[in-house]
Amino acid sequence: MSVYLIEDEPAVAEGLQWLFASRHLTLEHFESPEAFLATMETRPQWWQTPACILLDIRMKRMSGLELFERLRQLWREELHLRLDPVPVIFLSGHADIAIAVEALKKGAYDFFEKPAHGNHLVNRAQEAIEESARRQAQGQTALDAQARLNQLSRREIDVARLVLTGRLNKQIADDLSISMRTVEVHRANIFTKMGVRSAVELSRMLDAAGIAL
Repeated sequence: MSVYLIEDEPAVAEGLQWLFASRHLTLEHFESPEAFLATMETRPQWWQTPACILLDIRMKRMSGLELFERLRQLWREELHLRLDPVPVIFLSGHADIAIAVEALKKGAYDFFEKPAHGNHLVNRAQEAIEESARRQAQGQTALDAQARLNQLSRREIDVARLVLTGRLNKQIADDLSISMRTVEVHRANIFTKMGVRSAVELSRMLDAAGIAL
């Protein structure tokens, strides 16, 4: 597990490193969002390891909020994940509390007002790492399910959608103007490609992955 600290004030970073070390946890410190992104480009699968990010809101060039939006764009639009695989805890000055609250509404895990030198921050970071592990497992389930769905033909998707509504083979055949034998073949192919044995198992797989046909 990892804790990434993105903070441009050396004194704050040093204090947090001491705090986490007192709880036998190590922070990997980055002085800017740009430094964090540059390092993570060399670790393309970094977000697949349970972790959390401690992110200062106000920094010299790119802000913490801008980095947060960029990470969410990667996870949502490029990887199609429903939840952030690495939760973000914002560190804010008093003047930035309204911004931090807005970030919470957008999906941030929590925020702490500086100076954040209490054990509560470490506890929340540990909870965020546990949440990260849960989200990543769910995300992998979704990726696996989507990969299987991508193997289905357009007609098989049509049949699968009706199967999930509880329609019988004859009803599906009538709905799609195809023979019942064709429906049976499509149904068997769907179950084989999706790695399930029944409509109930298919429904549970898609529900766990957060996928709606």
